[in-house]
Amino acid sequence: MALRTEFTEMFGITHPIACAPMGGAAGGALAAAVSEGGGFGLIGGGSGNPEWVERELAIVRERTEKPWGIGFLAWGAKVEVVRRALEFGPRAVLISFGDPRPYVEVIRAAGARLIVQVTDMAEVDQAVAVGADVIVAQGTESGGHGARRGRSTLSFVPAVIDRVGPTPVLAAGGIADGRGLAAALALGAAGALVGTRFQASLEVVGDPFAGKAIVEAEGENTERSALLDIVRDSAWPPEYTARTLSHPILDRWRGRDDELARDTEAKRAYAQAVASGELPQTVWASEAVDLIGSLEPAADLVAALAADAEAALRRATRH
Repeated sequence: MALRTEFTEMFGITHPIACAPMGGAAGGALAAAVSEGGGFGLIGGGSGNPEWVERELAIVRERTEKPWGIGFLAWGAKVEVVRRALEFGPRAVLISFGDPRPYVEVIRAAGARLIVQVTDMAEVDQAVAVGADVIVAQGTESGGHGARRGRSTLSFVPAVIDRVGPTPVLAAGGIADGRGLAAALALGAAGALVGTRFQASLEVVGDPFAGKAIVEAEGENTERSALLDIVRDSAWPPEYTARTLSHPILDRWRGRDDELARDTEAKRAYAQAVASGELPQTVWASEAVDLIGSLEPAADLVAALAADAEAALRRATRH
């Protein structure tokens, strides 16, 4: 059974699997490995640090000739950085967490596809209005940032599909194995955007601490909160919180968001403690960490997700 969908046909890829553009983790090596494995690799352009973006774009262009893309945060990325990224030839740009309209013209002018990630129905309608080629419906099970008052993947994805008609929809949030991909396809999605499973791969950028912590964690060890953004003085809009693994800051300040926001000494002490190793790094992780038991090459993960999804669908339809 070949998992052919509108998404695989649109980009000429083998498997309906995209790597989430995880800021600071999904660099050129990871995106290239996912694309080489038959999926669609996405670099995490985040709020658009020009030096980081150019470095990682050079890596992905050197390592693969297969389709790949890049993602940016609508609330933080400058149009000039997106325009520069498009000079490297991504097949698509994913815009998330905010208004995609400032970026549409430059993306279209470059001949790239526009992917818009949504977390509620207002964002869905906005994505349709700008003519998104693909819409990513993100449920609250997802690791990293998402809607403070969002919906679960199981109910949100089919609601989005019904709303947007023929536009292909990717499911995101809590999908970390082939069964999750199979479930997304059964809901009518054209594929899945997978983050945390690829965070525990060998090609992520930076210290492997996060991947090892994910492998050792359970779903109950995750929590959605704004506290780890507040303590870092991060510019994330308040309507988006982040799901992370357990952290001492969450235990110490839970329910006291406003107080922490005013406490400059607590923020200074946090930064110092992380730098010295006294406090752990923040690990963005979805509820699906139970399903992740090892660090693997990203291309192998793509193949395993696809094969396991095919097996799950065969089991579900066996008479």
